[in-house]
Amino acid sequence: MSAWKAAKSADFRGPLDVTRAATVVLDAQDTVIGWGPAAEDLLGYPPHEIIGKHLDTFLPPRQDSGFTAAQAAEPTMGPRLSGSDIRVARHRDGHELLLATAVSPLTGSGTAARVLVAAELEHLRLWESGLALLEGLATQSPVGLAIYDTDLRLTWCNAAYEREIGQPFAEFRGMRADELYSEGRFLTEGYPDTLDAVMHYVIDTGEPILDLHFRGQPPSEPGTDHLWSCSYYRLQDADGHVFGVCEDAFDITDRYEAQKRLALLVEAGRGIGNSLDMIVTAEEVTDVAVPGFASTVTVDLAREVREGDVLGTGAPGRTDLVRVASRSATANGGAGGPGESRPPSPVDYPPGSPQYRSLSSGGLVLVDDTLVVPLRAGGNMLGLVTFHRGAPSATFDSGEVALADELTTRTAVCIDNARRFTRERTASIVLQRQLLPQHLPQPSAVDLAHRYLPTDDVTGVGGDWFDVIALSGTRVGLVVGDVVGHGLQAAATMGRLRTTVRALAQLDLAPDELLKRLDDLVGQSAEDQSDAAGTPADPHMDDATGATCLYAVYDPVSRRCTMARAGHLPPAIVDPDGRLSFPDLPAGPPLGLGGLPFESMELELPVGSLVALFTDGLVEARDRDIDQGLDVLGRVLSDRRGSLEDVCDRAVSELLPDGTTADDTALLLVRTRELDAAQVAAWDLPAEPVAVGHARELAIGKLREWDLEEMSFSTELVVSELVTNAVRHADGPLLLRLIRDRTLVCEVADTGHTSPHLRHSADDDEGGRGLFIVAQLVHRWGTRYTESGKTIWTELAFPSA
Repeated sequence: MSAWKAAKSADFRGPLDVTRAATVVLDAQDTVIGWGPAAEDLLGYPPHEIIGKHLDTFLPPRQDSGFTAAQAAEPTMGPRLSGSDIRVARHRDGHELLLATAVSPLTGSGTAARVLVAAELEHLRLWESGLALLEGLATQSPVGLAIYDTDLRLTWCNAAYEREIGQPFAEFRGMRADELYSEGRFLTEGYPDTLDAVMHYVIDTGEPILDLHFRGQPPSEPGTDHLWSCSYYRLQDADGHVFGVCEDAFDITDRYEAQKRLALLVEAGRGIGNSLDMIVTAEEVTDVAVPGFASTVTVDLAREVREGDVLGTGAPGRTDLVRVASRSATANGGAGGPGESRPPSPVDYPPGSPQYRSLSSGGLVLVDDTLVVPLRAGGNMLGLVTFHRGAPSATFDSGEVALADELTTRTAVCIDNARRFTRERTASIVLQRQLLPQHLPQPSAVDLAHRYLPTDDVTGVGGDWFDVIALSGTRVGLVVGDVVGHGLQAAATMGRLRTTVRALAQLDLAPDELLKRLDDLVGQSAEDQSDAAGTPADPHMDDATGATCLYAVYDPVSRRCTMARAGHLPPAIVDPDGRLSFPDLPAGPPLGLGGLPFESMELELPVGSLVALFTDGLVEARDRDIDQGLDVLGRVLSDRRGSLEDVCDRAVSELLPDGTTADDTALLLVRTRELDAAQVAAWDLPAEPVAVGHARELAIGKLREWDLEEMSFSTELVVSELVTNAVRHADGPLLLRLIRDRTLVCEVADTGHTSPHLRHSADDDEGGRGLFIVAQLVHRWGTRYTESGKTIWTELAFPSA
């Protein structure tokens, strides 16, 4: 390039131009009679040494053996000088030069016969390359070149510029650039936005401007915007006079559109799928596509998909669609402004519409300025995305169709993920509702409040649980437990244990006996998962193994609470005077491990005592010892201000200040009550037949005192049957007790351990019908075993009036 610059630094004359080349004047005998300064520079001979010498002195005759391969390839001009030729010359110092020569005959009467001009072949070839380059720029280059004079009128352009204008050069020569592109503007910031201003700036300052982006409509394609990369530099003649400005412009519309599409895909990657909510995801794709890609975008999902299911294989075009997102560039009066937010609404497309055709075919449909692309993921149809442009001429080209398909594919994957999440979360919520008590009973025995915080806040379930179970005789069972692990698997195990505890509690078992049976069931389940050699079939065995549980029974009549635990933390108890204690309750082994018996402890709780049952997730943390957590819990419980709900809130905020936990957490708060003495009546009776009539009289009298005469008949039958059975089948004294609570509880206790069974008596049976009649009269009934015998209890509902 440096040689090219050096050769062309003066002007554009060729190396064989007589004003630049080495010039030699020859007579008819090829004797040198004239020698120019350029010839002396080229061949080294001063004029006085070469004039009068023969031409062969520096330009010997052509000999094939003296040529290189490159020289031999050049055309041979014959033994004499004529026309243009390539010859090997000899310099004065002896080295050879490869020259391009040209001979021109001279006319006249003098001795001068011919003029020989010569230049180094390399310079000639370089000059010819420059000419070819200029010719290519003028005729073949895709870059539009134009020269404007100082008045900014077009004086020359190449073929590419002429094609861009769409007319012969002669028809628009002399026009100004702003006349040719009257609506065009520069987009590059920091520069003037018109052609006139940019060219004037270059002419005035001489500073070239490169790579300005200009948007306009070429005269050859009116109505179609193009984008050019333009550069401008000032033109001067050999004397430095400014005579114009040169413009080169390259059409980068396709590249710009490709960059826009790539940028849109990048934006889609960042902006779509940030939420596991199908509606939010649908709104995200409309935000990305409007207004840069389409003027209006709508997203319709199948109703089944919206509800978390997979679209079924119904009749084509008959899918129930729901409009979940819509955005228009003209909504709310602002380009790109969001459309009005509306809840999902049904939408129906008539047969023949692009949307109906897309649903029927399963493929995309392009009609004028509307493009419909199906949302598909994993072979399943999820819905449709409709892209619309306002002007009928604004159609989608093949690249834009591919872009819309890519956008829709990404959206479909994200919506399908959201659909799966919705389905799993719905299943988890249903599971949670089934596994955990959503509405605790409100027994007369206690006031209740609770909190449950699972580690897995996505599914909302975990391995901890609590429960409140209404028992016979107005008693209440209180349960809290903890399964090893987290998530759905632990929750399923928790559900098994909770269901088992509720079933065993209805048998009115003592707390230690209930835990013993629960432990046996867990151990049996683990054995069932092992093979004959004792090797677990599942490496994790049963998740219930190692679970902990605390079970307590509170009787509001006696104010006594009996509790037992299987490896669980003891409860916290605060008496009405604010004294805190953690009962030294025998621990017992976790469930399924066996080896040690379970033991119960019985406490008398004053009315208004606060009992807290909790799991270790509440008081234990990575940065806090469990004793510290128990101290904090005790301090919160001792502050008896506010309701139980307030105490729950304070406990959670103190122990779990950020609202999250590394372990599932359950907290059950209970404040004890006592049944008023006027609500309970009890009588000791002898185990004799006369006791039946006396029991009826006592019961009827108490009902009259309680203003429940309407229940006299049914109560008399129940008392008579229960006392009669006790007299016939049991020994020792009897106890008749009536409790007026939310139902009328009637209990008969004896020293026997044989429980009556309900059965259908045959026609010839003499007895067995009394208990059947009782079962028809009462709300429910059962047997409760005690250390001294058993108690048969019934509950009668009060009259509806």
